[in-house]
Amino acid sequence: MSTRDLIDPDSRIPLDGLLSVMPGGFNAIADIVARRATVDQMLASMPVVENPNVAKEDRAVPGPAGDPDVTVRISRPKSATGTLPGIYYIHGGGMVLGSVAGEDATASRLCDEVGAVVVSVEYRLAPEHPHPAPVEDCYAGLVWTAEHAAELGIDPDRLAVYGGSAGGGLALGVALLARDRGGPALRFMMPIYPMIDDTNTTPSSQEIVDVGIWDRAGNLEAWAWYLGGKPADQYAAPTRAADLSGLPPAFIDVGTVDLFRDEDIAFAQRLMQAGVSCELHINPGSYHASETFAPDAALTQRIWAMRIDALRRALT
Repeated sequence: MSTRDLIDPDSRIPLDGLLSVMPGGFNAIADIVARRATVDQMLASMPVVENPNVAKEDRAVPGPAGDPDVTVRISRPKSATGTLPGIYYIHGGGMVLGSVAGEDATASRLCDEVGAVVVSVEYRLAPEHPHPAPVEDCYAGLVWTAEHAAELGIDPDRLAVYGGSAGGGLALGVALLARDRGGPALRFMMPIYPMIDDTNTTPSSQEIVDVGIWDRAGNLEAWAWYLGGKPADQYAAPTRAADLSGLPPAFIDVGTVDLFRDEDIAFAQRLMQAGVSCELHINPGSYHASETFAPDAALTQRIWAMRIDALRRALT
């Protein structure tokens, strides 16, 4: 039996359709510029209806010391008044792909359904900008968000960080930086199927080779680009953190057919052992980012219901 046979049938239909026109998936495109363009085109082709309940504004805010400004997109429920919870949103893409625009629909969904101000950060990407540029950009945006909470209408005591895949790894890196630098206090963190282990030695990292979405070869390549030939520290690869105490309560979910499955389960266990409250969900039949590629699947609806519920419980 192929690993792909373990995928939820409804979620597999759009994946098979993608692979029929793009054999090997987008990671099979060797040139990173062409790969980015293909992913952007693929995301743009997906039916997206602009959320009428959300108002948006883009701003340039100070980046890390000595580095360029970073752009953030601020999303706020149009009908909301007064102070709201805040969600600091970090997009995914294996540290080498992705953008705020590419995940705008998800950020808008969180804004609308949680009733929160969402601040999405546009960070520099590898290989042009290897570690620590991406995590430092994300941390700078978080510091700005916390410092301008009153202006943004955010309750500083109800600020969460959210990210999927690379965004999940960066969310954890940012949480570690905030803890270690005495930075912004985070109420909650939601790293979704986070990319956190550069060693690529877990069983699932060796098992997922032919699904077509973030298989082993693409992960190895992305980590090499992200690290730029230097050793990983805990802010690049959070599994390397010796001490996980003092981090905010967490929610982690990952699929059974996701390369990151085993590293994420192990990290959640370590959080609990360190005294950090952690809600962990394993989604049977889900591949990496399956909810993005199969938005109408029943599995996707269950995944989103759990995430929204957890954010509401933590923040409102």
